[in-house]
Amino acid sequence: MKILVVSDAWYPQINGVVNTISCTTTCLEALGHQVIMLTPEKFRTFPCPTYPEIRLSIFPKKGVKDFLEKQDFDAIHIATEGPLGIATRNYAVKNKLKFTTAFHTKFPDYVKARTGLPISISYALLRWFHKHSEAVLAPTASIIEELKYYRIANPVYWPRGVETNIFTPFSNRKHNKEPIYLYVGRIAVEKNIEAFLSIKLVGRKIVVGAGPLLSKLKMAYPDVIFLGEKSKNELPEIYNQADVFVFPSRTDTFGLVLLEAMACGVPVAAFPAAAPIDVIGNSKAGLLSENLAHAVQEALKIPRKVARAHAESYSWEEATRMFLKHQAKI
Repeated sequence: MKILVVSDAWYPQINGVVNTISCTTTCLEALGHQVIMLTPEKFRTFPCPTYPEIRLSIFPKKGVKDFLEKQDFDAIHIATEGPLGIATRNYAVKNKLKFTTAFHTKFPDYVKARTGLPISISYALLRWFHKHSEAVLAPTASIIEELKYYRIANPVYWPRGVETNIFTPFSNRKHNKEPIYLYVGRIAVEKNIEAFLSIKLVGRKIVVGAGPLLSKLKMAYPDVIFLGEKSKNELPEIYNQADVFVFPSRTDTFGLVLLEAMACGVPVAAFPAAAPIDVIGNSKAGLLSENLAHAVQEALKIPRKVARAHAESYSWEEATRMFLKHQAKI
């Protein structure tokens, strides 16, 4: 198949959306398919308000139209609801082209956390965006149910994977004298990171990532080690240092970092929110509790091999076959 993938999120950003699309593209090409990317690289851009790492395309309608008119595709997948996604969606609807979309990010929750805008308004916009999609690809059963509740058209299951050859336990890992608790992710209000930083724990807290709250949190929590943003190849060593991976977010749709941590043998402590419930499940690879401090203490007791074994059940190859299945139906 010749597959067009449209995404407003792309390199040099480091986030779950980019990682998901990149790994899926690699697997698609390994299976013999041709993938054409339409990203902000081809357009003039401006920084997204409150998320400047994302560069949004400026008035991309004509550029998208010209791009799409030059070639035919067997499948069109629109990964994001940004300017490129909207321009492609509108062109496809106007020209009666079938396409699939994805739900990577709970933007209604993010927007409410930052502006106070009611969730109902944002979901109304999402209903419009996804209305003509043949299938809305969602990462977990909980998110599918949530999309159904908000009347988002035809959500279907598209899981995620982890690169277990990169994220792997180190055989020479040294035992820590005091526990190390790790958070990896964007440093922003919607990630609920202060729920982790504010609890009292014996040991060290390490935070990896960048975002608008970074400078504020550095001042508020001087005992926390903030390492900034790290590349994929730098993360395995950091994961392997940790005794527990703490995931305080209540808004993530999946949380690829959960799989990365477990693949390195790190058990998870999290709230019983949608993403951890679906990713951790009954695996015993983590502990979910409304008392996050309790979850951390209990997660310390989980053998590292249990976490690794659970991560091994997530394959990008299998996730990509599921992606293809939804494209082939249209």
